[in-house]
Amino acid sequence: MGVAEDSEPPLKRVKGPVEESKGLPEDHSTTKSVSCSLGDQMAKPLTSQGDGETIGSQGVIRKAEFIKIITRALYSLGYDKSGALLEEESGIPLHSSVVNLFMGQVANGKWDDSVATLRTIGLSDEIMKSASFLILEQKFLELLKMEKVAAALDTLRNEIVPLHVNLDRVHKLASCIISPSQCIRLGISGQDTEGTKSGSKILEKLQKLLPAAIMIPEKRLEHLVERALDVQREACVFHNTSDSDLSLYSDHQCGKNQIPSPTLQIVEAHKNEVWFVQFSHNGKYLGSSSKDHSAIIWEVKEDGQVLLKHTLCGHQKPVLIVSWSPDDSQILTCGQDEVIRRWDVSSGKCLHVYEKTGVGLISCGWFPDGRGIFAGMTDKSICLWDLDGRDLECWKGQRTLRISDMAITDDGKRIISVCRESAILLLDREAKFDRLIEEVDMITSFSLSKDNKFLLVNLMNQEIHLWSIEGDPKLISEYKGHKRTRFVIRSCFGGLDQSFIASGSEDSQVYIWHRCSGELLLALPGHSGAVNCVSWNPGNLHMLASASDDGTIRIWGLDRFNLKGGEQSNGSNHQCNGRS
Repeated sequence: MGVAEDSEPPLKRVKGPVEESKGLPEDHSTTKSVSCSLGDQMAKPLTSQGDGETIGSQGVIRKAEFIKIITRALYSLGYDKSGALLEEESGIPLHSSVVNLFMGQVANGKWDDSVATLRTIGLSDEIMKSASFLILEQKFLELLKMEKVAAALDTLRNEIVPLHVNLDRVHKLASCIISPSQCIRLGISGQDTEGTKSGSKILEKLQKLLPAAIMIPEKRLEHLVERALDVQREACVFHNTSDSDLSLYSDHQCGKNQIPSPTLQIVEAHKNEVWFVQFSHNGKYLGSSSKDHSAIIWEVKEDGQVLLKHTLCGHQKPVLIVSWSPDDSQILTCGQDEVIRRWDVSSGKCLHVYEKTGVGLISCGWFPDGRGIFAGMTDKSICLWDLDGRDLECWKGQRTLRISDMAITDDGKRIISVCRESAILLLDREAKFDRLIEEVDMITSFSLSKDNKFLLVNLMNQEIHLWSIEGDPKLISEYKGHKRTRFVIRSCFGGLDQSFIASGSEDSQVYIWHRCSGELLLALPGHSGAVNCVSWNPGNLHMLASASDDGTIRIWGLDRFNLKGGEQSNGSNHQCNGRS
């Protein structure tokens, strides 16, 4: 797809060598399974271990803490007998006797006794006062509910106020004496003052307040395991599977086979260079546009097959891009310096043609609510229309370039466009405030992330930059390795949590990087012409499409999805067995 003179024919290209990707070392670790029979030892309590004894290969896990956390997990899971047995056998109690006494008193609503016991635990003055406040507040509310106003007032004056903590809350509690309805405004329901329920709620609050060494936090073991899985997942540059695939039985490590890399299908219906390709939001359709003046809607079947649904004809010039409506029921096609057409996806019927006398259209997109569209014009303005073509807003001046991508955030507040050769405009529609992303070289295209927080910018100098656009724009990462000399090459986010960056390239390959590290993971050969655009299926982590000057669209997937039977051809569709 040319960025120079439109009349100049594309250069013939020789397919370049595959760049070696930087893979992770093979994981040769083994897991040892150890089984043992406790036998009669179950009945013999072990000698209590000191807090200084450690376990684990690195010697950083304190045995007593480890056992206490396991005991806490057993109780949390409802295995009370097993928890009690572990305490007895290990000789390591979950809590000290005084803490057990304190917890029992709180659970049974013995507020005065629990405050007295709390003072013997050995807490800092600040924590002791805050914990006492929680308990005494509950005592006050229960007295008030029993209409023992004098006793409640005495508790407030002589027990709560002297603590000198949370004075704002004290004033609100005092107002409850004058107006009981104030309790409702404080968010205190009747259930908060009901016997064992109140005790349980106070224990939950105390657990967050007291030091973990005194009262082991609920579900501490689960938190540690989840954090360990998070660390493993974050360290895996090829991670592209759902969390349900993670296992506790072995360290997690994805291989390259989780990234779509074999060509599973080659679809051929366009009669010239394919300039643009984009999956629908639900991943059930694929739209493509071509130099042959047409666009095509492809349907993605449940088995992963991509089949032609509609060929959209009517443009008199090459079709630059397509844009899916928020609900994927309609699609826009933008002709080069021509018009925008809106189509019904189900029938393939053209519903409306948008044009402006004397001005060509160069880019388009949808309002987030699907009730209107926006367009970039050759006179460097941006216009917003309703679906019937009536003007809603228009921004004149240096808002777009002749070659220009556009996007709008999901809240509809910001419109993004290339406003100068090396600058992107972030236009705030409500605040009427502009921000600029200033780049180091000419911008050829950009892509907005799904969460609207990041912008992926392709530059003429063969670099791709990742910008954070929350608040003041900030450059986050750079991606290098692909080739770009004369044509518009487009990149995209993709994979689980959009953890990967994919891009076309003029050396006929598709390049894939790890988004956070910037590491080049794969360079995929197969096309025989420049790869102009790529799109990662948002509904299928393992499906990627690429559009090329060779007139084809390649569907990339995983090895386990390979189609059997070798290559089959029906004149417009090729199925591959995983090899390019």
